[in-house]
Amino acid sequence: MSSIETQASVAPTGAALYARFALAGAIGCGVTHSAVTPVDVVKTRIQLEPTVYNRGMRDAFGQVIRNEGAGALLTGIGPTFAGYFLQGAFKFGGYEFWKKTFIDILGQESAINNRSAIYIVSSGIAEFFADVALCPLEATRIRLVSQPTFATGLVSGFTRILKEEGVVRGFYSGFGPILFKQIPYTMAKFVVYERASEAILLKVGPKESLSSAGATGVNLTAGLIAGIAAAIVSQPADTLLSKINKTKGTGPVMARLAGLAKELGVRGLFLGMGPRIVMVGTLTAFQFAIYGDLKKALGATNSVEIHKK
Repeated sequence: MSSIETQASVAPTGAALYARFALAGAIGCGVTHSAVTPVDVVKTRIQLEPTVYNRGMRDAFGQVIRNEGAGALLTGIGPTFAGYFLQGAFKFGGYEFWKKTFIDILGQESAINNRSAIYIVSSGIAEFFADVALCPLEATRIRLVSQPTFATGLVSGFTRILKEEGVVRGFYSGFGPILFKQIPYTMAKFVVYERASEAILLKVGPKESLSSAGATGVNLTAGLIAGIAAAIVSQPADTLLSKINKTKGTGPVMARLAGLAKELGVRGLFLGMGPRIVMVGTLTAFQFAIYGDLKKALGATNSVEIHKK
């Protein structure tokens, strides 16, 4: 066996393994979130200007194109890719790290019996650190989408916010709502994905026995189910995040959030739900498919699993 073949056959461990998990997650999240930028633009417009974009998703697409041109549907694609590339690295790499950490602490048998709790806690911790990286770029994206004349792109928008509002008020005024949105979203995303894929594999057989296409199909199906559940759970906080990042704010963030929630009411908090289910369901399905395929391509197939056989 050649030296190259020998190296390829040795599964990575430690930092090398988690770096591969992080890279696979970064590419999966960066690519999928960028791909659905047009849907996200329309969803954000519906949330921020419901009296203008009040005739459904399809008509909102037409309004944006008629008023601003088709290029407006790609507004914010730069910060979207950069932000979710970083977030994906911390989220997927962190999830694998914390999942293994808790399995090692509890032991395999106890971990299997408490696997949903492990999925929830591991993903929640990973998402917190992912949001620290995401928040400045998400604030920039929302400002570009909600105020098309604010800046010409990622660098100019990021620089203007930093100069005029500073790090905390400019980039992290939405950190609370990002946590309220992303942590429940990610918890739901991973626990539903893990349980859905487990249920599917109990029917079709272990993943090791499936073809590449079959394994990808499992990831897509479980990811779609997870995405729909996660979209519903996190919708109210997503609306608040769009609102609070639209303009400069004054006063405590929590007070502003409470005021916005009261003003919007239950119906208002679920504005843009249809487009978001389409967007999140689609991108989550492809995230897990890309993540699974890239892990295999990178040789990072030795993550610890606690599915029931």
